[in-house]
Amino acid sequence: MTAFVNNFKTAILLGGLMGLFIAVGSMWGQQGMITGLLLGGMMNVVAWFFSDKIAIASMQGREVTAETGGDLYRMVDELRRRADLPMPRVYICPHEAPNAFATGRSPRKAAVAVTQGLLRVLDRDELEGVIAHELAHIKNRDTLTSCIAATISGVLAFIAQWGMLFGGGQNREGANPLAMFLTLILAAVGAALIKAAISRSREYVADAHAARIVGSPRGLVSALQKIEMYAQRIPLVQPNPAQNNLFIIEPFGGNAAIRLFATHPPTESRIRALMNG
Repeated sequence: MTAFVNNFKTAILLGGLMGLFIAVGSMWGQQGMITGLLLGGMMNVVAWFFSDKIAIASMQGREVTAETGGDLYRMVDELRRRADLPMPRVYICPHEAPNAFATGRSPRKAAVAVTQGLLRVLDRDELEGVIAHELAHIKNRDTLTSCIAATISGVLAFIAQWGMLFGGGQNREGANPLAMFLTLILAAVGAALIKAAISRSREYVADAHAARIVGSPRGLVSALQKIEMYAQRIPLVQPNPAQNNLFIIEPFGGNAAIRLFATHPPTESRIRALMNG
């Protein structure tokens, strides 16, 4: 049922992306609508086939194998067997901030990525909890929805920025200045709202499934506490904040204004749900 709901969300997101491009293009008449249609179609193809590669590349992920991945690769292999999943690709990202994410448009195309900082600060039980959480996202097909949401969020933010730079001060023929202004505002706010709407509930589900995969919530609880603590001291430097919804703990999540559009529930709420589950 979870997979069906996520597939439905994905279809809505892709359709919404196409509609947004056409609506923005319509401000420049029929030619603009055709351009918007072409750009929307191109972005749908990019979001479907390449959003996972974009996410990994932006984090400078380095793929490891059974020969080079050591304990991490063996742990992923063991846990994916318990979860009845194909073996995902495994990546290590050269960041000191401890964090992790999963990506891929299907379980057979999935990848799990962890930062070097995560490997450094977590013990084995905690790392198992984190890996199981990411595998739960893969099993529930959250990964495609999340990657496409991140891609769309980035596109919406770009539309807003592009409009401010090139359209804000010009009253183009056939363009309604008020409509253009509203489009820019909706694009900027929509980027945050899409991420918030897509991600929050799925974290509770993935946490609960991770506890079942491992056999206990204790490792994940401890990992969440530790990652949250380090996240406030060591910011995750990554070039695309639109991808914040991918991570197990949202980067830059401590600010109250940012939490208004947070992609994750508060960590203390997740821990409480795990302990009560």
